[in-house]
Amino acid sequence: MYEKISYGNVTTYDNELLRHRDANKDYLLKLNTDLLLLNHAMEAGHHAGYGDFDYLNIHLGWESPMCQLRGHFAGHWLSAAAMHYAATKDGVVKARADEAVEKLAAFQKANGGQWVCSIPEKYLYWIAKGRNMWAPQYTIHKTLMGLVDMYELAGNNKALDIAMNLAKWFYNWTDSFTREEMDDILDVETGGMLEIWAQLYGITGEEFLKELMERYYRGRLFDPLVEGKDPLMNMHANTTIPEVLGAARAYEVTGEKKWLEVAMAYWDCSVTNRGMYATGGQTCGEIWSPPHRLSARLGDKNQEHCTVYNMMRLAEFLFRHTGESHYADYWERNLYNGVLAQTYWQGKPSHGMKSEYPTTGLISYFLPLRGGGRKGWGSETTDFFCCHGTLVQANAAFTDGIYYQDDKGATICQYISSEVNFKKGGVGVNIAMDIDQLTGNKNLSSVQEHVQVVNDTASQVPHNPNLLAVDIRVLCKEELEFTLRLRIPEWAKGYTLALDGEILSNPETSKGFIEISNRWKNNMLRLEVKKELTVHPLPDEPDTVAFMYGPIVLAGLCDEERTLYGDINNPSSILTPDNEREWGVWQNTFRTKNQERGIRFVPLYRIGYERYSVYFPIRKS
Repeated sequence: MYEKISYGNVTTYDNELLRHRDANKDYLLKLNTDLLLLNHAMEAGHHAGYGDFDYLNIHLGWESPMCQLRGHFAGHWLSAAAMHYAATKDGVVKARADEAVEKLAAFQKANGGQWVCSIPEKYLYWIAKGRNMWAPQYTIHKTLMGLVDMYELAGNNKALDIAMNLAKWFYNWTDSFTREEMDDILDVETGGMLEIWAQLYGITGEEFLKELMERYYRGRLFDPLVEGKDPLMNMHANTTIPEVLGAARAYEVTGEKKWLEVAMAYWDCSVTNRGMYATGGQTCGEIWSPPHRLSARLGDKNQEHCTVYNMMRLAEFLFRHTGESHYADYWERNLYNGVLAQTYWQGKPSHGMKSEYPTTGLISYFLPLRGGGRKGWGSETTDFFCCHGTLVQANAAFTDGIYYQDDKGATICQYISSEVNFKKGGVGVNIAMDIDQLTGNKNLSSVQEHVQVVNDTASQVPHNPNLLAVDIRVLCKEELEFTLRLRIPEWAKGYTLALDGEILSNPETSKGFIEISNRWKNNMLRLEVKKELTVHPLPDEPDTVAFMYGPIVLAGLCDEERTLYGDINNPSSILTPDNEREWGVWQNTFRTKNQERGIRFVPLYRIGYERYSVYFPIRKS
């Protein structure tokens, strides 16, 4: 098993990821704590007070006091604050989150010592009687999730006490139901309740929590999955992903293979045997598509952001337990074409240019993939879709998924400018990774923030080099022997690797990773991975393709489906570089050639309010 190295041990330097993280922090702090917890306060009979309370600006949308999901976002907010604090040790964020926990403790006391939720207990009694309600356990899970993360990641012991008291309420509530009655209850979206019971069991070892885990075993979903059937067809995707994340966590705290079998079977059913769009998503209108029949599902509601975040979490779990690179490939694809493409967009008009649209976008609930689609951006306080919640969690840290360690050594899964500190056999190890953009200088504008030195790179690399070039420095407190694993990306068209300036010919590879065994002290690795334009066809319509550059999906700026002409096996016959470089940045932008009407292509994550197309029918010239 591979152990994730994250949070306080990893520092990220990637400018775009840091921009997202800092925008996320600003959003967390911008939201008023009393407004965040208004529904929890009302449920506890607390009154915010007349005077200064900002009634005119209460949170609306799914946080409105009239919505049955009211209060769900507060738990996401707590979880994101805990994640941000764990990664950065930001005291301001922690103070705000600790304040929220204190208020929740007061609400729980006012409710009699157990209930601390934003909705009434009777919602649960109603679903037990078959009354149609909108996912009360989904909503409650978010509060529990925020509390448990505040304990595990931010060291708030009171948060654990609150969560345990609420867990006892659920143990008592579920105690009287038969297995069939409980299965009926589980058919109403439960969110990650199973994962919470597993987390709490792992923390406390309390046996009643293990019993709760068994009660929340959703046999109507899990059993057919393990039997190799497809219970996901046209089913709501993000109802089931959190349940399977619960099974994954249950395996980690119990070691019982039945839970691992569920997680593995779910991946096979949802990804391996179903296929995916170029972006990594598989859904339309929040439901799973038929296996390998995706062409009829291109629409304006593809790839719900919640599914992106949660499937990335499942991929990360499966990588840790298998060491197979295709899970890290999937994680990478969804980072660039999901998280970055659907959150905290920022336009950059310059030199007097003006935009008819806003220059920022907060969260795009869906990622349209139909011809001429357009992202829809949610507001800060009047929507609060489910994806507002995964927005703040997905952008809280950006330290996950990069570095891992095991008995043999360390693994680099993602190529992101960053560094990590860990110990191997009691010896301190530092690995620093820098992405060489091969631009010759780092000037990002006409303002000379750096001295521009005449250099060989600038003259020897006149055009986009079509390379991912990574410099990796390994520093050990004392000479130390271990194996360093480097992922070979699925999109790689060849690579070269040098250790201390010497090319390594035919290095050992396993499970999609290069393996370098060495006595490390102060060493430098240089990995260069060749990338090029590729196409990702629809599985049931192979002549309709999306264009990709490395892991990045390209979007054509057009307001309708357009047919392109050329050799589908040679995408460079259809697209050519366009506006190749601005200042010190390769733009990775393209334009069509030899077409009746031209189209510009840009990375999908750079699209804001423009209309765009991802998939294009290709016909021979």
